[in-house]
Amino acid sequence: MGDLFKRCREFTTSDDAKAMGFYPYFLTISNNSEATEVVIDGSPKLMLGSNNYLGLTNHPDVKAAAQAAMEKFGTSCSGSRFLNGTLVLHEELEERLADFFNMEAAAVISTGYQTNLATLGGLLQRDDVAVMDTQDHASIYEGVMISRCRIKRYEHIDVEDCERVLEGVNPNKNAAIITDGVFSMEGDLAPLPELVALKKKFGARLFVDDAHGIGTMGPGGRGTAEHFGVQDEVDVLTGTFSKAFASLGGVVAGPKEVINYIKHHGRSLIYSASVTPASVGAALAALTIMERDSEPRERLHANVGRMREGLVQLGYTVGTQPTPVLPIYIGEEMRMLPFWKTLLDEGVYTNAVVPPAVAPDATLIRTSFMSTHTAEQIDRALDVFERVGKMANLI
Repeated sequence: MGDLFKRCREFTTSDDAKAMGFYPYFLTISNNSEATEVVIDGSPKLMLGSNNYLGLTNHPDVKAAAQAAMEKFGTSCSGSRFLNGTLVLHEELEERLADFFNMEAAAVISTGYQTNLATLGGLLQRDDVAVMDTQDHASIYEGVMISRCRIKRYEHIDVEDCERVLEGVNPNKNAAIITDGVFSMEGDLAPLPELVALKKKFGARLFVDDAHGIGTMGPGGRGTAEHFGVQDEVDVLTGTFSKAFASLGGVVAGPKEVINYIKHHGRSLIYSASVTPASVGAALAALTIMERDSEPRERLHANVGRMREGLVQLGYTVGTQPTPVLPIYIGEEMRMLPFWKTLLDEGVYTNAVVPPAVAPDATLIRTSFMSTHTAEQIDRALDVFERVGKMANLI
């Protein structure tokens, strides 16, 4: 027989990148007490690569709620939601999230990734059709593949191509349009009003994974659908607690009978340990802050706007969507990686986005922002981008 581990020995990409000094992953953070400033290899870095959008990971109310939940319920539920792992805290969070999203019901699941596996893998079946944006998150693709349903893809945020794909779907089949709300790498917004129109025209259902939109988009922080004024037109909404909620876990919200079906057919829900008490407590506190205070969201968008304006003035090509994800387009991978490394050496942490997440000649630097970034920190980052960009002949 062949050796299963042969491919592991032949995989040298990560070692090659490390040898060149351009390996951008698994960097160890030794201090994250301030969130906007972290310590890597003993050196302080300005964090422009976190999804802690509302800056709540160190909020005193969130930390206190997490500790109180742990003191009352312990460190773990030691079981799945299906069996012994459902606490009154889980049900409280589900009820509040259903109200927050104006949905009939919600289910809390162990992670955002597992939420899409449970939702799509549990609900879709072999003869159903998933109509998907080519840039949908990996968890969406994996959830759909688990279901073994038919997959039809349309070009990224291309409504005309989505319509073309829908026209080719057998009208006797069950079809779902599935999209991110805010796309995680590019920061693009899904064209939800147009997708709602297509949903109605063809009789499909609309699924939105709004991991990066919940808490950050819309006047009430309810996400991309609220931003566009089509909140009542989304059939199923999924999201995560690991970003604006400053916690860990995921949620699916929708019609009561649909959520009940997912709870009894979503394997990643049934066979995974439930969200820990501390994580649920933190998510509940973060939700309370989102509901009562729009200022963190407003500061977040002010910070993104300040950074975008400064980068454009410097001569960079950047994303234009009003989301907390701000991509800086570089191009060839071997131009981007030295640029990323020099930014890091100069004290600014960003995310290097390389193939297969993007095409080989379309690499980018992904920056993301928090409401707790100060104007001084944004200006300091712009100074570094000016200096490093000139060194790299990018501006």
